[in-house]
Amino acid sequence: MSPVTYTLDGRVARIRLTGERGNPLTQSTVDILHSAVRQARRDKAHVVVLSAEGKAFSVGGDVSVFAGAEDVGVLVDDLAEALHRTVNELHRLDAIVVSVVQGTAAGAGFPLAAAADLVLAAESARFTLAYTKLGFSPDGGSSLLTATVGLHQAMRLALLNPVLSAAEAHQLGLVAEVHPDDELAAAAERVVQRLAAGSNAAQSATKRLLRDAALPASEAALRRETMSVRACAAGPDGLEGVAAFLEKRPPQFPSASPA
Repeated sequence: MSPVTYTLDGRVARIRLTGERGNPLTQSTVDILHSAVRQARRDKAHVVVLSAEGKAFSVGGDVSVFAGAEDVGVLVDDLAEALHRTVNELHRLDAIVVSVVQGTAAGAGFPLAAAADLVLAAESARFTLAYTKLGFSPDGGSSLLTATVGLHQAMRLALLNPVLSAAEAHQLGLVAEVHPDDELAAAAERVVQRLAAGSNAAQSATKRLLRDAALPASEAALRRETMSVRACAAGPDGLEGVAAFLEKRPPQFPSASPA
């Protein structure tokens, strides 16, 4: 079974993560996701809905894959580049992108959800970056969150790794609407149909104006993220962070100051 499905309903493209164990963003999953986004462009979709099956939207990268890599720096570089192509494609679509988040959006799953133009969340949704817990710097467009929440809130999210509730994410401006879990699908469909019935020309022009004003150098920021996370993943702290995660113990980062 494919970890990503794509369907077209009129001018609404629906992309759904359907993987197991929390929809991890592996290289193959991200490649299929990128192909689905490009298909939505070819289909001239007016609205793209990004959602997921299961108890999590996405837990981010598969740490066990990092541990087994012959060259983790190259693996992380390739994965980050593929993910960033996908995020950039979502930003540049004429379609309005709506992400529908239930459960956990962690690691790269967080900025992937935030790459949408409108984020709708269930009350159960939780958002956390958690990269620095592994000794990694954030990627996936995490640095672009500064345009939404501001520099110091983004620093808090990236350095302290709080787990945000849907209500907290809404308060920070990351989430447009929060709904009870059993009402999320219907509420999301109302938003999607409202967008689909509107002027796509006006909506896409508005999207370009606002995104270009808020994120004038997004592609350069994504490239910097790739270079940074590759270096961190291949460094002593990144290797220790991955090992500690899999061994379910606190990391002992070589660069940490002595207690």
